[in-house]
Amino acid sequence: MGEQLDAHRKRQQAQYDTLTLTDLYNVVEKLRQSDGSAGELLTAKDQAINQQGLASVVLSLHQQLDTAVADAYGWPDNLPDRSDGPQEILTRLVALNRQRVQEEQAGQIRYLRPSYQNRTGGPPGQQQLGIDLGATGTAKPAPAAATQAQDWPKELAGQMQAIRNLVQQSPEPITARQVAGQFQKVATDKVQPLLDTLTALALLRLTPNGRYAA
Repeated sequence: MGEQLDAHRKRQQAQYDTLTLTDLYNVVEKLRQSDGSAGELLTAKDQAINQQGLASVVLSLHQQLDTAVADAYGWPDNLPDRSDGPQEILTRLVALNRQRVQEEQAGQIRYLRPSYQNRTGGPPGQQQLGIDLGATGTAKPAPAAATQAQDWPKELAGQMQAIRNLVQQSPEPITARQVAGQFQKVATDKVQPLLDTLTALALLRLTPNGRYAA
């Protein structure tokens, strides 16, 4: 979805050299507030921008992307998207963070790849996760698993989640090329737009040297 959105905007801007993203998104927001009705675009300029940028397509792509992100979090896809929307999303993120902190304090660590993420042990209570603490009370590193490229999910939501998980699990920031290399037969230009979208949504961050981190 991120690729489609990026390609659409670039295509329309290449076709109309006076079309700016600021003008386009001002019209997209008017369409959003009017539930997608182009009849609310009263000025000739708005109507021209709508035709040049196909603003209703941009709005639809963003709505589909919002649904994919909500699905990745396990949230309903009908969260408010107007004035109270950001507040509800922020409330959910704060609640999720508080839940994870409480779990970790209780010793429940949600390792997605234990042999990779838990090389030197962790907080008390990890015995419940099947980690052998041995006689010294220090966790024994699990045998290193052979590096194997992951399957590339077919659906956009799965692709975004897989990329986000990969970056989150990396011990240090990684490049788009390194991300692509972790999947079978996936080119860098396939993952780059998804990384950029996740970064724009504040689900990942871009470091000053052009790498991606959680």
